[in-house]
Amino acid sequence: MANYALIATSSFGLESVVAQELRNLGYEDLIVENGRVIFKGKEPDIARCNIWLRTADRVLIKMAEFKATDFDELFQGTFNVAWEDIIPVNGKMHVTGKSVRSKLASVRDCQTIVKKSVIKAMNRKYHLARFPETGPLYRIEISLVKDVAILTIDTTGQGLHKRGYREESGEAPLRENLAAAIVLLSRWKPERVLVDPVCGSGTIPIEAALIGRNIAPGLKRNFVSESWQNMSKIMWDTVRSEARMKENTTRFRILASDKDGRVLKKARDNAVRAGVGEVITFQRLPVEQFSSHKKYGCIICNPPYGQRIGNSKEVEQLFRSMGEVFSKLKTWSFFILNAHPGFESFFGKKSDKNRKLYNGDIKCYLYEYFGPFPPRKLKITVQKTEDIAQ
Repeated sequence: MANYALIATSSFGLESVVAQELRNLGYEDLIVENGRVIFKGKEPDIARCNIWLRTADRVLIKMAEFKATDFDELFQGTFNVAWEDIIPVNGKMHVTGKSVRSKLASVRDCQTIVKKSVIKAMNRKYHLARFPETGPLYRIEISLVKDVAILTIDTTGQGLHKRGYREESGEAPLRENLAAAIVLLSRWKPERVLVDPVCGSGTIPIEAALIGRNIAPGLKRNFVSESWQNMSKIMWDTVRSEARMKENTTRFRILASDKDGRVLKKARDNAVRAGVGEVITFQRLPVEQFSSHKKYGCIICNPPYGQRIGNSKEVEQLFRSMGEVFSKLKTWSFFILNAHPGFESFFGKKSDKNRKLYNGDIKCYLYEYFGPFPPRKLKITVQKTEDIAQ
């Protein structure tokens, strides 16, 4: 098996979360950079990371990194890569690109140069004037940042946030990998009650349920590299089988509510498709009516921002209501993702910590309010009566 330099890409602010996921999967010697985590692996690792990573965007193979200030350097650097070792004679070679603060600013010209160079490199093995490109897709990206070129091949296809369970969503759905990241950042455990009182299409409670049951998020979808000749079906089947064996049947309950009955039906359907329908209780209920006698619970939510859903006055009143209701939950913790600049003011309390994140292209903050941790259960040893008598 070949050894690869692999890249797990991520949204800004989630690099450390992706890195921790990789460590939990057993990967070491990670290099964490803006928007990506670089690590080493082989073909089974490509399958494993695509199936298991909850918070990454894609898994890429890093083919080369070199200085490129003109087209000659770009062509030669690309030609030096052994593309023919990965791409078959009928492989479809689709080149995408981006350029940031680089002399080679025309992305289209860079894509053309890279494609010509890849074809010339392929001729070292195949000796063809023209390639049919009727086979599996190999999506090559040329990324230029400050005159440094990085060439990668995408192993994922549709982004990793596409779990396969969300056929129906609300008007402004939260990406699944961001929802999973928020749950992981909250350090929620299944023994604590979890509530999303503005659940929309159910993304946060569903991702939490998948985490609680240790269900790999990529089990119910396909990946572009499954059609590659060096990524056998047997290998993919083995990785998926191993993932299914790691699922658990931990009993816990997640509460999800929303005032919109129409969107709640979509949420229930999504939960069933995700295989966690029995774990989540959905209820039509406005935030103002939420209450709980439970202690040490956790609220994770993504209320409307007033940008895509609801007007400013409506969401500001929603934040006030949330502040009033949540203030009665003295031992609870709250993790609230929002883009409204005045959220803390309307909520009525400054967060203990906030983290800048991006929901698509919208800059948000995860406002974190820490309640006390549940007390540890003490183990009490009870002596037998006859032992005490002695």
